[in-house]
Amino acid sequence: MARCRCNGKLLCMCLLPCMMTGHLLIYVMVSIFVTISYTPPQIIVHYIAPGASTNSEALARHPMGPFWNLRLEESALWNRLQHVWDRQHNPILRGNTSATKVPKTKLSPLVKEACSSDPYKCLAPRLSDFDSLPEQMRAFVLSMHCREYPLLINQPGMCSGNRTFGLDNPMLLIAVKSQVGNFENRQAIRETWGRSGFVRGEINRRGGLVRTVFLLGRQDSSTGPYPDLNRLLELENQQFSDILQWDFRDTFFNLTLKDLLFWHWLQEHCPSAVFIFKGDDDVFVRTGALLDYLHKQWEEHNMWRASRNETEALMDLIVGDVISNAKPNREPTVKYYIPESFYKGVYPPYAGGGGVVYSGSLALRLREVSDRVQLFPIDDVYLGMCLHRLGLSPRHHPGFLTFDLPEAEKDKPCAYRSVLLVHKRSPKEMLALWRRLQTSRARC
Repeated sequence: MARCRCNGKLLCMCLLPCMMTGHLLIYVMVSIFVTISYTPPQIIVHYIAPGASTNSEALARHPMGPFWNLRLEESALWNRLQHVWDRQHNPILRGNTSATKVPKTKLSPLVKEACSSDPYKCLAPRLSDFDSLPEQMRAFVLSMHCREYPLLINQPGMCSGNRTFGLDNPMLLIAVKSQVGNFENRQAIRETWGRSGFVRGEINRRGGLVRTVFLLGRQDSSTGPYPDLNRLLELENQQFSDILQWDFRDTFFNLTLKDLLFWHWLQEHCPSAVFIFKGDDDVFVRTGALLDYLHKQWEEHNMWRASRNETEALMDLIVGDVISNAKPNREPTVKYYIPESFYKGVYPPYAGGGGVVYSGSLALRLREVSDRVQLFPIDDVYLGMCLHRLGLSPRHHPGFLTFDLPEAEKDKPCAYRSVLLVHKRSPKEMLALWRRLQTSRARC
C-alpha cells in the first residue's frame, strides 16, 4: 500500500507541469485568436492646414489648426474654387516642410492680360444661373480672380517722419473706406475722431500717435451720369495727403479689394503700426477711449508674454461687434444677396457693422493668409473667412454699437460713456456730437 501511495504522488508531480503548460498554451491561443479577430474602430482623419510660425513667413512644422472642410458643396462656385485651393495648399497633399513658403496665386498669362486691360474681362468659371443674377454679382464673378490693381494715389511716407512727437510708430492707424464723392464725410472725420497727430486718452491721458488714411477705388460712372470729381480729389489730396486710391470700380461688392490692397500697402509702407482701425466713413469713434482700451490690451499682452517667457509671441487681437452663425441672404433685391449657386454654408464669425480694430501683427498675418482664401463679395465676411483660416475668432465688445443707441439716448452725451463706435452718423451729426462730447466729458 505504501508503495502505491508513493507512485500516486509521483504521478501527480509529473502531470502537474503538463497541465500548467496546457493551460498556458490554451491562454496563448485564445489571446492570439482574439487579437486577430478584433477590428478597431475607424478613426476619421481630417486634413489640416499650415500653422502659423512666430518667427518667419515659413509654415510651422506641425499644423496648428483645423483645415477647411474638404466636403464642401461642389455645386456652389465659391466652395468649388476654395476646395481646389485647399487641396493645392494642403501641406500633406503637397509634401510641405516647415521651410516651404506658401506660393501666391498664379494667374495664367491670358487672365493677367485681361486683368490689366479690363478687370471685368477676367476669366472665371460660369454659374448656371449667371445671366439671371444682379449686375453687381455678375461683375464680381467675372473679376474675382483679379487681386492686383495699380495704385493711383499713394502715401508712402504716412508712417515715417514722426519725430515731431518723439515717436517712431503710430499707436493707431485709422483706415477709412470712402468713395470719391464723399468729401463731406472725410472732412468731418478729419476735424473730429479721425484727426491725425498725437491724441490723448480720456482716462490715463497716455494716448498715442494716430495716422488716418482714406481707402478709395475709381469713381463708378456706370451707375449714372455723375460729374468727374477727379480734379477735386487731387486738390483734396494735395492739401491733406491722406488718400489711398486704387484703379478698380468703387462698388459695394468691391469693398473686399480695399481690405486686400490695404493689407499689401500696410506691409510695404507701415508694417510697424501697433493697431489698425478699419471702418466706414459714416461711423463715429471715440478715439481717446479706444486708445485707453488698446493701451490696456497691450499691457496685458506684455504681462502675459513675460509670465510665460514668450517674448516673441505676437498679438492676435481683433475686436468689434461679432456676428455668429449668420447665413447668406437669398433675397435678390437686397444688396447683401448671395445666390445659392455662388456660396453654400454658414458664414464664420465676423465683426460687422462698419468698424473693427485689430493688432498690426495680425494685419500682416491676414495679408499672408488672404493668398489662400478666394475673394468674397462681402468684406466683413471675407475678413471672418481669413480669421477662420488662421484659427482665430473676433472678440465681441459691447461698446461697438453698430445699430446705434436708442432714439431717446442719441442726443445725450453721457449715454456715450461706454461707447467706442456708433453707426451711423452724417457729417453734420459727427461735428455736433464731437462738440457735445468735448464740453460734457467732465460732467459725465
